[in-house]
Amino acid sequence: MKKLFGTDGVRGVANTELTPELAMEIGKAGAFALAGHLGRQPKILIGTDTRVSADMLEAALVAGLCSVGAEIYKAGVIPSPAMAFLVRHYKMDAGVMLSASHNPMPDNGIKFFNNLGYKLSDEVEEEIEMLVADMQKIPRPTGKGVGRSFFCENAVQDYVDFLQTTTTGNFAGLKIGLDCANGATYQAAPLIFEKLSADIHVLHNQPTGFNINVECGSTHLESLQTYVRQNNLDIGLAFDGDGDRVLCVDDNGEELDGDAIMAICGLAMAKKGNLKNNTIVATIMSNLGLELFCKKNNLNLVRTQVGDRYVIQEMVNHNYNIGGEQSGHIIFSDYNSTGDGILTGLQILATLKESGQKLSELRKIITPLPQVLLSAKLQKRSKVDISQNKNISAAIDEISAKLADNGRILVRASGTEPIIRVMIEGDNQPQIQQYAENLVNIIETELK
Repeated sequence: MKKLFGTDGVRGVANTELTPELAMEIGKAGAFALAGHLGRQPKILIGTDTRVSADMLEAALVAGLCSVGAEIYKAGVIPSPAMAFLVRHYKMDAGVMLSASHNPMPDNGIKFFNNLGYKLSDEVEEEIEMLVADMQKIPRPTGKGVGRSFFCENAVQDYVDFLQTTTTGNFAGLKIGLDCANGATYQAAPLIFEKLSADIHVLHNQPTGFNINVECGSTHLESLQTYVRQNNLDIGLAFDGDGDRVLCVDDNGEELDGDAIMAICGLAMAKKGNLKNNTIVATIMSNLGLELFCKKNNLNLVRTQVGDRYVIQEMVNHNYNIGGEQSGHIIFSDYNSTGDGILTGLQILATLKESGQKLSELRKIITPLPQVLLSAKLQKRSKVDISQNKNISAAIDEISAKLADNGRILVRASGTEPIIRVMIEGDNQPQIQQYAENLVNIIETELK
């Protein structure tokens, strides 16, 4: 049976890998699986980002869901974390987000949320995959058994109203740059920061269907960095295509990644007595500098495998309230059940204002080790076990021996893109850069 779900839903190039036919089958299987668990037909909220393929895939998905009797509510363009909140707020049985997050425009994805705003369990995802592989098991109701769809007109405003409850006071006097990546935050982000009296400067909030993530957003900080410097802004916030991650730019135009954001906000929470179990949750990809920061400040750092779903699982299981990834997925579980770029922006702005410092000063609490993160590109999406390749394994072992106790190397296949990620840390930047480039060349050669 073909594996459909990766670490963040089902993704692929829209209309070739992720086809309308497949979207319809996933809709049928998803609605039938949920109905079986509920004992009745489910109510499901659907949202999209700004990709041109959203209309095509939404129509197919809705058709599949309705064909099994589900009642559908269409929220239009909303951030993924808005979906996580709104399924709870509207008392829906599930939510489905059509987005490929930070991926290029031709890609799209289907991501399910349960009624509590969490991603579906592995077991339910596997059940949906089994049903897609055998569609004959799914009944075809008629008459009153067929589902219908409705429009949800206030979704963005309801999300903005929720965001306002997560912070106190306002941001008057702060000059803020917002890079909306021509994506799902293009409405909500300007609304909430303007509502909180910030002096906002908005970039890349004119989506055309084709320009999402194109030289903008959290994967391309250059234009925001330049704008912050040229206009003397206090901070810049760059969201990704679906708004579940954010990276920051300080007043000097320098990047702050997810590790720095967690350090700044986590320490502020600890000083107020609000950091549950005195712990920050991160992944194996987070910089060793975050570990050193936590030790220095008597905080605990718990690491998980890569993927925000694993961070969230650890937080839920052990009652932690801040965690995330270096890439900018930050979860504040006191407020939302998933990574939320706008919410994270609000938290770091509140911390910045309370500190009375410039962000370029505040960031000095954490000193990251030199780190190189490169990607070896594959020709197609496939399950790759690099440990089975002797030449790749030998190259990794050689680099590990050279680094010894002065660094570390991690090599892993992406769960969302056809790439192998290579991360090397050490105390010699030019040296680890060369190690990483050599290894990427070997991986691309070996895997063709």
